[in-house]
Amino acid sequence: MIRVENLTKQFERNVLEDKKKKRKEEFFAVNHISLEINDGEIVGILGPNGAGKTTLLRMMGGLMEPTDGGVELSDKDGNLITDIVEKKRTIGYLSENTKLYQRLSVREMLRLFGEIYGMEKAEIDERIEKVFQVLELKEFGDNRIGKLSTGQTQRATIARCLLHDPKVYIFDEPTLGLDIISSQAIVNFMKQEKQQGKTVVYSTHYMEEAQYLCDRIYMIHKGKIIANGSPKELMEQTGTDNLRETFFALIGEEKEC
Repeated sequence: MIRVENLTKQFERNVLEDKKKKRKEEFFAVNHISLEINDGEIVGILGPNGAGKTTLLRMMGGLMEPTDGGVELSDKDGNLITDIVEKKRTIGYLSENTKLYQRLSVREMLRLFGEIYGMEKAEIDERIEKVFQVLELKEFGDNRIGKLSTGQTQRATIARCLLHDPKVYIFDEPTLGLDIISSQAIVNFMKQEKQQGKTVVYSTHYMEEAQYLCDRIYMIHKGKIIANGSPKELMEQTGTDNLRETFFALIGEEKEC
């Protein structure tokens, strides 16, 4: 289970008062968010650009220190994981702009990361074959990463997250800009991992994809959660037929409050 309590991230930005004068202003990218995600769930974090999705996921993945609040991670028996290294091993994190080594093949890149994770050579080779099968990488797994298409590169990036067999996946826009075949391969992967009892938390702009895939959804706007529930519950709550309409209905309700 992942438990987020009062998670907050505050930044500073320059505000132009007139044509020549600027002043510094503090703002909340994530504003006191609390949520829970259970084992074996696919949970979507939905919202527009600037809503705070990436900042929230980075803090949940341990890549960014919060201004306030915290993130708790528990094992399958409900025991709190406190060791930092163990937390890193439990999570597979996919950033929206992850850079890979262009001169390496996918297989060489995975072997490198396996060594970084401290895995034995035999274990690395076994996991690579498993990852190649799950993500359908065999066709281009020995090609240089710099020669791959956008969709192939994204699958190679996810392979890196999958290699050490994490229990939790945190994905930031995993299907952004991909063609329909590559997108479907990644969606199928998330569904397969759920069936194995893994947890998937991911952000997306694609409301239709989230409506089809997610068990539950947290909609965020301006750094705050404005609604959460299953896609069906959210649509029933707002009297809408799809999540895109749901989001705009919720923004309208928020403005009236």
